[in-house]
Amino acid sequence: MLPITTLPGSWFWLLCHFRACFTAPTFATFTMLVSGMVARPQRRTVTGMLIGAGLSQAWHHCRAHRFFSRAVWSVDQVSMVLLTLVVRLLVPPQAELLIAVDDTLFTRSGRRVAGAGWHHDAATKTKGAKDSRQRWGHCWVVAGIVLELPLLDRPVCLPIAFALWLHTPGSTAAEQSKQALAGRLVTMIAQACPGRHLDVVADCWYAGADGASGATLGAAKHRGLPDDVTLTSRLRANTALHWIATPVPGRSGRPKRIGERIGTPTQLATHPDTHWREATVARYGRTDTVTLADTVCLWYGVYRSRAIRVILLRDHAMTSGYGIAVFTTDLHTSAERIISRYAARWSIEVAFADAKQLTGVGEARNRTRTAIDRTVPLGLITQSLIIVWYHLHGTDTVTARRAEAPWYRTKTRPAYLDMIVQLRRVMIAARILGHNRGQPTPQQIHDVCLAWEQATA
Repeated sequence: MLPITTLPGSWFWLLCHFRACFTAPTFATFTMLVSGMVARPQRRTVTGMLIGAGLSQAWHHCRAHRFFSRAVWSVDQVSMVLLTLVVRLLVPPQAELLIAVDDTLFTRSGRRVAGAGWHHDAATKTKGAKDSRQRWGHCWVVAGIVLELPLLDRPVCLPIAFALWLHTPGSTAAEQSKQALAGRLVTMIAQACPGRHLDVVADCWYAGADGASGATLGAAKHRGLPDDVTLTSRLRANTALHWIATPVPGRSGRPKRIGERIGTPTQLATHPDTHWREATVARYGRTDTVTLADTVCLWYGVYRSRAIRVILLRDHAMTSGYGIAVFTTDLHTSAERIISRYAARWSIEVAFADAKQLTGVGEARNRTRTAIDRTVPLGLITQSLIIVWYHLHGTDTVTARRAEAPWYRTKTRPAYLDMIVQLRRVMIAARILGHNRGQPTPQQIHDVCLAWEQATA
């Protein structure tokens, strides 16, 4: 890889927003390691980032390792600077923020890796017993901001905040649960964006109470979400629902806290008081005609006397039962928007796949606790910066991609791979055109790539 001693002005401008998070020498290391991670197409280890930056002959490799293990800087501070940057550049003023929360596993090997343990990896495909889904590694709870960008026809998730979940056998402390970690991340985001309303989407694991600690993401008394933050998630099939109690005039004593029992979502779907209606919802890049049932009730086992909404969705081909049950603490937004909001949760799963397969997050082989706490978040932050850069300075890559691969006849929008590849080409062009610190033009990038192909032919 060519030495990257001159970065593109557009990319360096984004990195300069993080200058206050580091000392001067540490910021120089941060700039080159992040750029090296982008430029490196494979083996994005700590030394791989140094090779990608073209500094393996100029810097000792200990400098790169010290950045993760000993340098003085905070992941939370860098995350909040990234959040401020994303909100200022990509989110309209006073618009609501949609936050997706989920956890993912980055596999490791070796018994002396700090914080590593056996975790269930739902992304692993297996045909054997359930134990075959167990993997050794680190489980990270991630909160990302979900955006609708004009260059894409699907929601995209930018990872923002991160917390390492340490599985301690026998521990019952609420601080050790994934729900409590997710609540801390969302609270941190809410405090960094005063005046913005936050809507959180998560899978059903973060909606119900954790059996070990009793913590839940939506219950404030368990260190969950702030009162002005709503939660939308999928409802578990065995959830016990109740009607809201109706006060009886003239009856003395404490009023009833819960009404009659509804039962599970399956029983709610067949209840006489459940009213179904046809609706059009936008989800997963398409518009579907479905049948919805919207009910306000209680999930007393988790949210006590706080009212929630349960939205049952039935595909157009179904005549009975329900396809998916979604619940939300948002009592005012339309059911169609709630369904679209929950469907946007899938964008964080796509972000995890891109991080592992394309960005190279999790390939670093750190062992000490401090380095482990920083390496994965820095990789996910780099991925978010790549998307921000492409939104601001990216050019049309779909036409060129379809010219190179004409069998992709339905490709009309750029993928994340197109974004990171274009940034790599801009970095190469900026290195060759070192006298020009500005953004290389598409023609200059084309000329550089053409000359490179001719030289290697």
